Amino acid sequence: MENTNVKDGIILIPDFSGFTEFVFNTKLYTGEYIVRQLLSTLIDMNEHYFEISEIEGDAILFYRYDENPSYQKISKMLRKMQNAFTRKIEELSQSLSTTIDLSLKFIVHYGKFSQYHIGNFKKLYGKTIVEAHQMLKNGIAEQPSYVLFSNSFLESSQNKKNDFNQEKKHHPELGVIHYFAN
Repeated sequence: MENTNVKDGIILIPDFSGFTEFVFNTKLYTGEYIVRQLLSTLIDMNEHYFEISEIEGDAILFYRYDENPSYQKISKMLRKMQNAFTRKIEELSQSLSTTIDLSLKFIVHYGKFSQYHIGNFKKLYGKTIVEAHQMLKNGIAEQPSYVLFSNSFLESSQNKKNDFNQEKKHHPELGVIHYFAN
């Protein structure tokens, strides 16, 4: 059974740091409101560049089929998302008179994956998707906000320019991964 639906593409996962503590320490309706506002802000800053595969809790699984990903375009978008997220946290903290102890991390990965439908849902499938999720558990806990680009994204992207402070870390399943502290 051959699948012609397999294509090269970018996986982007923005994920909140501090989410578990936030959920346990925030009233249900207040927490839901804050999370909805923050996720909506990230979706708005995407400007329809990426498609959304799914939203679960505090993370969005964005994807884009793209044979020539642009490092600069992605970096610029991530900066816009980070700045909008920070502004929204400040706005919500002030309007709700509360401290919101959440920060944002990004996983950017590249590789082959497919898509299938179940009912009204589009699901992504492939090793690339599993690797992107593994990258969320990377042990870079000392940085509350960061961007983690996989080697496959960096190798496939055009117009690379290191405008972040690049660090490397060994991941048990993925080998050396690069991350950039904001």
